[in-house]
Amino acid sequence: MGNHRAQRGDRRSTSAAPVIDTPAPGRRRATTPPRRNPLLRALPSAPILLGVTALAVSAGGALTAADADLAGQVTSSSSSSTLAAAGTAGIAQASPVTSRDAVVSRDSRRDAQADAANQQLIEAAEKQAEEQHAALQQFAQAAEKQAAKIKENQWVLPLESYRLTATFGASSYLWSSVHTGLDFSAPSGSSIRAVANGVVTETGYDGSYGNKTVITLDDGTELWFCHQTSFLVSVGDTVRGGEVIGTVGTTGNSTGPHLHLEVRPGGGDPVDPFTALLEHGVTP
Repeated sequence: MGNHRAQRGDRRSTSAAPVIDTPAPGRRRATTPPRRNPLLRALPSAPILLGVTALAVSAGGALTAADADLAGQVTSSSSSSTLAAAGTAGIAQASPVTSRDAVVSRDSRRDAQADAANQQLIEAAEKQAEEQHAALQQFAQAAEKQAAKIKENQWVLPLESYRLTATFGASSYLWSSVHTGLDFSAPSGSSIRAVANGVVTETGYDGSYGNKTVITLDDGTELWFCHQTSFLVSVGDTVRGGEVIGTVGTTGNSTGPHLHLEVRPGGGDPVDPFTALLEHGVTP
């Protein structure tokens, strides 16, 4: 082992210090050209390298121009695509707006139709209210007119102060049959008033009725005022309820001063004056 290491060391020493022959002075010795590295052998020579370099530069320029062209096309394409995308996005963004506008437009039309329908209902209700108001006014006017007519034709009591002494239908030796009227006892000379509006159709003496005044109403009803002392109206006079037409007396078949009142609808048979007065709002 030790010898082997020594031999290896000797080899390194021999390769580390090569022997160089020194030529003699004045004589030139041919030298062997240095050997090229095997890696360098594979490389082309300088002229070839220069040519390749030039070609590479030219090709590089051409490629650069082509690349620029391609880049321009790509850029242009990208721009077009971007613009197209932007346009599509714009359309996509505009679509909801258009849709929303359409919805808003439909809603507006519906609102307008609803408003028109509501306006028609309001107008119809107002028209109906006006018609009802007009009908109510007509009714009120008719009611007022009727009330005025009723008031105008309101019956009144024939005497201010009196006492009832005989009623309708009573029987007594004083009458040939039954009593046909209502007797109001009052002092002689007391004022007798017309019970209702009418026309004087008769004044004069009538047997057991004594001095009698007949007033005929618009409906043909006759009112007889009997046993008067005097007459204060004449035939043909128009009188109103409450107007004085004569005075209380005791003429005819009478036992004392009083007013005998009869009510004869249509100028026919007499009816109960008490009931007739009640029917016309007067309580004897």
